[in-house]
Amino acid sequence: MADSELARAKVNLALHVVGRRQDGYHLLDTLVAFPAIGDVVSLRPDGEPGTLVVTGPNAQALADTDPDHNLVTRAAESLALALSRPPGDVAFALEKHLPVAAGLGGGSADAAAVLRLLSALWDVDPNGPAVTAVAAGLGADVPMCLASRPLRAEGIGERLTPVGRLPRFGILLANPGAAVSTPAVFRALTHRDNPPLPAVIPTDRAGLLDLLAGARNDLEPAAISVAPVIADVLARLTDLPGARLARMSGSGATCFALFDSPEIAAASVPLLAEARPGWWVRTAALDGEA
Repeated sequence: MADSELARAKVNLALHVVGRRQDGYHLLDTLVAFPAIGDVVSLRPDGEPGTLVVTGPNAQALADTDPDHNLVTRAAESLALALSRPPGDVAFALEKHLPVAAGLGGGSADAAAVLRLLSALWDVDPNGPAVTAVAAGLGADVPMCLASRPLRAEGIGERLTPVGRLPRFGILLANPGAAVSTPAVFRALTHRDNPPLPAVIPTDRAGLLDLLAGARNDLEPAAISVAPVIADVLARLTDLPGARLARMSGSGATCFALFDSPEIAAASVPLLAEARPGWWVRTAALDGEA
């Protein structure tokens, strides 16, 4: 049984806003992938039950967050309640690598990692109704982060369709250090009834690149109005040698560029670091189902 889980970043390769419900929730059609870049969530067998220790390069961003309000703690308590287990009998550590409020679903990924860890610890099916119901109750992004494989998500994120194995790309993620409020971005939207993604998501290299080239992140203009630095990130990524596509993920401010291989993506890191030394930059392969 694993005692730690990689909480993979959720990257929106395309994100179309296709409507809005009467209760205010926006309807989305998004293609998401999960490169091996993320936080690490671990069980602490010798830790004080019910506690959470946060470390890592971005731990300071959570310094003012009440541990009881952290999604790691909430996920553990919610699953324990759903399974009629004593709450607070497990201790966790969160090694925080992802920037917060960054459009990468970091908190949701952390919560999903907890659900996978506890499912293994308690011998529960992580894809069973009890765990998936808890995931949905924690937030719209948590069910897709629980799967952590390429998916098409529709509705408010509750309708998930696996898309299979993606062709092998390299991906570079860049964040300028600007935390972006998702509600503020949605408030700044001017169009909420955009066309959806094509009915079929191709998984061959040429077909997927063609689809992505014709797709969008409909939140980009609104996010740039909230955080203009996003336009600089997109411009820098577009100009990197070998970049096939540059786009914002989620509601920003993290943006990504796709390359033909992880090696080409990694070769761009020194160029970006020289131009913008304060930015958070990571690369990985983008090709798997998990």
